[in-house]
Amino acid sequence: MELTQPYADPQPFLKTLSWVDWAYALLLLAGGVFALNRYGVYMDAYEKGFLFGAVAGFSWLGWFWKPVRPLIVGIAGLSLFGVTQYHADLARANQAFFLKFLFASQSAVMWMNVLFVLAMLTYWAALFSRSQFTGKVASSLTWSAVLMGFTGLMVRWYESYLIAPDVGHIPISNLYEVFILFCLITSLLYLYYESRFQTRQLGGFVLLVVNAGVGFILWYTFDRQANGIQPLVPALQSYWMKIHVPANFIGYGAFSLAAMVGSAYLLAQRGILASRLPALEVLDDLMYKVIAVGFAFFTIATILGAMWAAEAWGGYWSWDPKETWALIVWLNYAAWLHLRLVKGLRGPLLAWWALIGLLVTTFAFLGVNMFLSGLHSYGQL
Repeated sequence: MELTQPYADPQPFLKTLSWVDWAYALLLLAGGVFALNRYGVYMDAYEKGFLFGAVAGFSWLGWFWKPVRPLIVGIAGLSLFGVTQYHADLARANQAFFLKFLFASQSAVMWMNVLFVLAMLTYWAALFSRSQFTGKVASSLTWSAVLMGFTGLMVRWYESYLIAPDVGHIPISNLYEVFILFCLITSLLYLYYESRFQTRQLGGFVLLVVNAGVGFILWYTFDRQANGIQPLVPALQSYWMKIHVPANFIGYGAFSLAAMVGSAYLLAQRGILASRLPALEVLDDLMYKVIAVGFAFFTIATILGAMWAAEAWGGYWSWDPKETWALIVWLNYAAWLHLRLVKGLRGPLLAWWALIGLLVTTFAFLGVNMFLSGLHSYGQL
């Protein structure tokens, strides 16, 4: 009797790639070479390394999650177009049509804010109307908001060098910039899981926390007038910032997403919107996967932060309030994962824990800056 294998041996990943996949990677590589030729004079060795590390990373991301390709190409195209409109003159931000109304950093971020608000309202309309078309519109609005937000950050990066070469830096150095990053990362994480789990019904919940970030950005811009580009304080003049901060905010974004999934779970478990929301098992599984991803990146960010602290302040750990609360956040989600994986706990307790965990994370992110002082006092409101 001829024996048959129950499944075929998987092919090596690279052999599964099509010519379109390789063309996408080559396009990113060409963009990296162009950026190096044009702006390499402003880059140090670390920034050049990050540039081509980003090319490799985004190539892999586009292979793994194909819907993100148009976003990456769109960000590159719109950013380069915006940059070329300046003609090395920052004053053109308020003069050139495309900069003033679309692609200057402030204009693009304002478009991001508007699109996130519209996306949230459209997601809720889709949930109550059960309209697939309306849900697709909401997803498109969210993708558009992410496109404009990242375009704004990229153009802002160039604007910082137009102020002065020694002022130029990656735009993740103050609360205005990192709140933009938070909105973008949280939305991207949601869009990934939306496509994977078919959970468009959760968009309205997730966009609530994203739009809380939008509200902060607007308040910080119009009330505090604190959205300007400032020189980096000495402690932030480090290549560690370029990897520590994004890793940290992938963690923050994932924990925020998990909290909103938890809130949907608690509503559905009580029969509220239960017929419109995904099954409880799906929500529970999604909550676990998101927290696992967030915990991994938050762990990496904490290790990177300790290495940065050793370089900047001479010690890996000093029990600074920011460090202490980062440890509290880490322990909180380590305990959540322990109960889920080792004890097999499921259900509303973990949903409540994820929701309350957002409060702990928010205090670590923002409350420490408001009420406590320490080595991280450069992030105060």
